[in-house]
Amino acid sequence: MKKFTKEAIQELPKIPRLNLINSCTGYKSANLIATKTAEGVSNVAIFSSITHLGSDPALLGFILRPTIVPRNTYKNIKDVGFFTVNHITETMIADAHHSSASYDEHISEFDKTNLEETYHEGISIPFVKGSPVQILCKYLNEYDIKENGTIHIIASIEELFVEENLIQKDHWLRLDEENVVTINGLDGYCVPKLLDRFDYARPNVQTKSIL
Repeated sequence: MKKFTKEAIQELPKIPRLNLINSCTGYKSANLIATKTAEGVSNVAIFSSITHLGSDPALLGFILRPTIVPRNTYKNIKDVGFFTVNHITETMIADAHHSSASYDEHISEFDKTNLEETYHEGISIPFVKGSPVQILCKYLNEYDIKENGTIHIIASIEELFVEENLIQKDHWLRLDEENVVTINGLDGYCVPKLLDRFDYARPNVQTKSIL
C-alpha cells in the first residue's frame, strides 16, 4: 500500500489533495437541497454531507462550506426556515452535478438544468421531480466548526414522501430499487446494490441474514 503522511498530503497540489481526501473516507450520500429565496426564486444544489442524526425526534444534518463567499442555500434556509432534501437517481447525475455551479442567487438552477421543481399540497418549498425520496426539513440550529470554518446545520424532518415500491415490510427503504446514487469524492457517481441485510447484532449470537 502507498503511504501518505500528513506532510505529504499537505504538499500535494490543490486538486490532487482535494480528490484524495474527499474520496478516502468512502461513499457519501448524494442529495439535492432545494430552497426558495424570500422573493420566491427557487434554488437547488447538490450536497454530499447529509447525515442521519436521530429518529426520535427525526433529525438530519449537513455541512456548509465557509460563508466567506455567497452561499445561496444557506441564505435561503436562514431567510425562509425550510428546505427539502431529494435523493438523486442514475438518470439525474449530470444535471445534479451541474447544480454545483456558482450561479447568482436570482438565477434558478432549475432553469439551467433539466431538473424540474414539483410541489406537494400546502408546501411552498420546491421538491425535485422524479426523486424517489423527498424530505421537507425545518431549520433548527447551526454549529460553527472552528477548525475549518464550516457550519453544521441541524434540521427536523417535517414531512417525508417516498415511492411506495421502496418501502419494505419493516419500513426500511430499499433505495437500489430506484437506482439512488452515492458520491465517491467530489465528482464520481455510483449506483450501489443491496448485498444483504442482517438481524440486530447481539453478543455471542451468530449473525443471520433477514432477506
